[in-house]
Amino acid sequence: MASVTSATPPGAAGELTAGLRGFREVQRLAYACAEAVAAQLKPGVTERAAARMQREWLRERGVRDWFHLPFAWFGDRTAFVNFRVPLQFFPTHRELEPGMAFILDMAPIHNGYTADIGYSGCLGLNPVHDRLLADLEAHRELILREVRERRPLREIYADVDRLMVRQGYANRHRAYPFGVIAHKVDRVRQRRWSPTLFGFGTRSLRGLASDALHGHRDGWSPLWSPYRFSDHPPQPGLWAVEPHLGFRGTGAKFEEILVVTDSKDPQESAFWLDDDPPHVRRRQEEKAA
Repeated sequence: MASVTSATPPGAAGELTAGLRGFREVQRLAYACAEAVAAQLKPGVTERAAARMQREWLRERGVRDWFHLPFAWFGDRTAFVNFRVPLQFFPTHRELEPGMAFILDMAPIHNGYTADIGYSGCLGLNPVHDRLLADLEAHRELILREVRERRPLREIYADVDRLMVRQGYANRHRAYPFGVIAHKVDRVRQRRWSPTLFGFGTRSLRGLASDALHGHRDGWSPLWSPYRFSDHPPQPGLWAVEPHLGFRGTGAKFEEILVVTDSKDPQESAFWLDDDPPHVRRRQEEKAA
């Protein structure tokens, strides 16, 4: 998606375009999967079992392709403790225990539309995890505000870092390949056969590589990182954004799609694809209580 010109944010005067509605539907499907799987987690369930539960739930509802296959991280793995190589991101035999934080992360493609979501939860009570979830709200607000200001992505990344430091947390999305906090997503043409490579859909990887090639030529990158290649204003399109906080072996994040357009109206120049993902709904319910 090279540009988004006619979309307006949910709740604004207009409606989402048909294309954006397709992305929102698959994002909501992914979050519904995360909530359904989270409700079934219990002591002794392994990361591999949780990842398999996500795959099976989505396949039962027609998903046949992936930007990446589902991940699950339990305990200190939610904060990527001692992660050094990409293979450490894949699900393991780590078992869930009472009071343990978990993250479910999946990126299904359905009817050609891509989602990439992250869902943070906890098996029982964990005050540290509750605090992390509450403090993520400020990052969601900061990212949207500064994207609307058309600040360079690299500068916004640095501002997210500074906010984490003020909150007393460590930046854990820096552990991802290239240290990315976000990446572009796009439509994918449906095929009968949808192979994966190291857990990622090969056609999605080709699309990202194509964006990287064209972007390099035009001075932008589909990866939002702390490095020089992200030193440019937000590129119109859809971005899967995932700020990830860590504190003493506990991690939490959200991941959802941010829509960036070429509109001159600040309110329409960038907006979250959905106003009602689980992490937002949870905070609103807490405030109401």
